[in-house]
Amino acid sequence: MTGMRFAPKGYGGRRRNPDEVKRDGWHEQRVLAVALDDHRLTWPERELVRQLGEKLYGPASSGREVQR
Repeated sequence: MTGMRFAPKGYGGRRRNPDEVKRDGWHEQRVLAVALDDHRLTWPERELVRQLGEKLYGPASSGREVQR
């Protein structure tokens, strides 16, 4: 045998982009991952996400504001 004919699980294949991972996480596990600087969100939606994040996990450690 000259080499492996298959790739072990987790190797090879197509790599999913971050939005696909987030979408699959929502559909399969009801987990929501949202970036505060996501251009698809309005200001009130970003503010809600920020407030939820701070309530659940405390203030962001970087201390920087997202610029719009």
